[in-house]
Amino acid sequence: MAPRAVIFGCQGTELTPWEAEFLAATNPLGFILFARNCATPDQVTALVAALRETVGRPDAPVLIDQEGGRVQRLKPPEWRATPPPGRFGDLALTDRPRALEAVRLNAECLAAELAPLGITVNCLPLLDLRLPGAHEIIGDRGFGADPDLVAALGRACCEGLLAGGILPVIKHMPGHGRAAVDSHAELPRVEAGLAALEASDFAPFRALSDMPWAMTGHVVYEAVDPRRPATISPTVIDQVIRGWIGFDGILVSDDLSMAALDGDLGARTAAALAAGCDIALHCNGQRAEMEAVAAAAGPLSAQGMRRLADADTRIGPPPRAETAALATRRDALLADV
Repeated sequence: MAPRAVIFGCQGTELTPWEAEFLAATNPLGFILFARNCATPDQVTALVAALRETVGRPDAPVLIDQEGGRVQRLKPPEWRATPPPGRFGDLALTDRPRALEAVRLNAECLAAELAPLGITVNCLPLLDLRLPGAHEIIGDRGFGADPDLVAALGRACCEGLLAGGILPVIKHMPGHGRAAVDSHAELPRVEAGLAALEASDFAPFRALSDMPWAMTGHVVYEAVDPRRPATISPTVIDQVIRGWIGFDGILVSDDLSMAALDGDLGARTAAALAAGCDIALHCNGQRAEMEAVAAAAGPLSAQGMRRLADADTRIGPPPRAETAALATRRDALLADV
């Protein structure tokens, strides 16, 4: 039977008896880790193995947001500090070839740290534009304001992750950069016209539409669907994400517990999956919410299973990369930025 179309987080560094029982009973597609779950390499490796054991699938996807800068779940001193994506964008303004090399090296370095832990998917890169006047929730998490530059750096990042045996997730489709508020706290509404969005916000995602995974944004695009944010909008997903952008990979929602969305967690889950997301994402590990999400999420669709299998063909066994050497070369390229 297909796994349930959901990815769950958990509360701590070890599974509780309830979590182990719940995950075994609900059979989610995969899992996501946060800083609260990551203490040491040995502990993370054991937790990843325990999560997969609950569902009996050694290849169950395990996700993390290891972006660098402000968003780094694996933290020093156990893991290396990683520059924010904005530093690579700043370098690209004066030396694009050097920046592209640095981005790829950085992604290979991240992959070399993730793969030995059993983590298989990194929610990176952001293709959201870094626009003046927008909320700083993107800020230096984004590469820059130029769609072509963002697409080029995003592709280099994806190529580095894939070369290291890690699947990238382009986010937040079809573009969070213009949002004036943080979707963790409230619902952003974007008033720009469709032509402007296609020329800017949506363009990097179209350029990287061949990538294996993508994550939606909880953002209303009034020119496309004035009532519903992308995550729960059949119009945005069909006409923009699957249509104009041309993305045919795995589409996972952003975290359904974020305050941008209305309704209980069951309703949010049902709406995201009905709109066209392949997978619902729930991150906070809260029992009542997880039970509601599981109740509303059915098995991964046949189309979702096909997309998942296609994604897995993109990577082979991770190479034995020397992380220190990769980081040293990356840092040399960024030395004067």
